Amino acid sequence: MLLHKSEFNDHDMGKLVKGAIVPRPIAWVATIDGEGRKNLAPFSFFTVASMNPLTLAISVGEVEREKDTAFNIKESEEFTINIVSESLANAMHETSKYYDREEDEFEVAGVTEAESVYVRPPRVMASPVSFECRLTDVVEIGTSNLILGEVVGYHLRDDVYMEKDKVDPHKLQVIGRMAGDYTFVRDFFSLPNDRLTE
Repeated sequence: MLLHKSEFNDHDMGKLVKGAIVPRPIAWVATIDGEGRKNLAPFSFFTVASMNPLTLAISVGEVEREKDTAFNIKESEEFTINIVSESLANAMHETSKYYDREEDEFEVAGVTEAESVYVRPPRVMASPVSFECRLTDVVEIGTSNLILGEVVGYHLRDDVYMEKDKVDPHKLQVIGRMAGDYTFVRDFFSLPNDRLTE
């Protein structure tokens, strides 16, 4: 099957793309608006944009009906990104639902917040890794906001840290986003690997 972009409107490209680009890491993003109201929401269009300066990227739709996360980041120019471990999956899912701006997703999902050091938005206390970020740029691409944030603070839970500045993947217990579902990330292997040959 080959689809030219002229045929994309005839198919559910959201499903076809999200089903193929997997597993995706989840950025659990905390923001604050101008009145001090907190917001917490997950985004799986998330990656590292640069190592120097250390910059993370999240894609937040939609430009025309802007989500609280994008609005707050544009206003405050600060946010935190929290990594979602298995024990936080249900709470993360709860924050993926629609809530009025006045609702505090930390409270709704029963998530304990931790004070950040360099930015105003809080962190998720139970997250094994959290990044404090300052806005670098917002690029409007079609229906989405590509948000770039420089990391100004990195929080790593002590039990997840390994010697030589490594993160223990077994202790991290991260989950990933599949098409409409989620996946555990528990099996690791090195390459080359004879078991993987045809």
